[in-house]
Amino acid sequence: MPLDYRRFNGPEDSIPYNYYTKEYLKSYHELHRELIDENGVRKDGRTLDEARSLFARTDMISQAKGSAYIELKKTKVVCSVFDPREIMHQNEFSALGQLFCEVKFAPFSCPRQRRPHAPDAEEKALSVALRKALEPTVCRHLFPNYQLDIFVYILEHDGACLAAAINAAGLALADAAVPMYDIITACSLAVIGDQMFVDPTEAEENLAIMNPEKDGINNGLITMAVMPELRQISDFRQIGSMDVNCIMKATEVLQKECEKILPNIQQILVLNVVNSFEQQKQLEKEAKEREAALNAKMEEWKTLLNAG
Repeated sequence: MPLDYRRFNGPEDSIPYNYYTKEYLKSYHELHRELIDENGVRKDGRTLDEARSLFARTDMISQAKGSAYIELKKTKVVCSVFDPREIMHQNEFSALGQLFCEVKFAPFSCPRQRRPHAPDAEEKALSVALRKALEPTVCRHLFPNYQLDIFVYILEHDGACLAAAINAAGLALADAAVPMYDIITACSLAVIGDQMFVDPTEAEENLAIMNPEKDGINNGLITMAVMPELRQISDFRQIGSMDVNCIMKATEVLQKECEKILPNIQQILVLNVVNSFEQQKQLEKEAKEREAALNAKMEEWKTLLNAG
């Protein structure tokens, strides 16, 4: 990606000054106590089983075949999908089409450190995870030996960026009229001890992947992508250490949350179809008006010619 020379980017290895303050040097128990209050309410006012409000729309990028924008409060993601193109530098014929996914963080997106311009290990891992989640959803047998390009740009990261990227990619694929078996939805869950944080923020994710001071405590992060209509799990990604009972309970919670997202995506797609029909009617009406005006002009010219 080209550098932006219009602003001062700063050194790529720069670290914010607040990284050395007392807020960043707190212990595991101090950070855990600050996540929720005595009434079980999180910092942003949500309960443990409550997800953030979802805002989504399509047609964000005019150059792309399909595009989508997903916003989960401070987590903002843009996805663009382009037309299939022939796979370059490939000798063997591929019966299934391939997906090329690229996830990129904006330099100013992460609150803890500045992101470099060159792709790092986290961006490459997210790109692979996005591709694996989307492959079971897309009908790849319909475009053999072709490649579908999917680009995700994370404008702001405040937790659950992979789930937001999967939701944005699924909406962008539907907006681009790419054949799919089902609409894909995803959700994340952070496990800290015996507590499960649905749709975690960046601070909750950071504490979930930290090593607890005692062994045998469930801690980690789970992201699950689901095809709700087919009731199939497209991808399941776990970071951390959890027992079987915790994973089974988390799977049930994530499946319910993914099913809650589906009506919002369907509503957006239905509104797009309705708007396209209205635009088509408006274009047909304007075409008829122009044709009527042209016919009237022709009749006027014929009258003038006959009179002359």
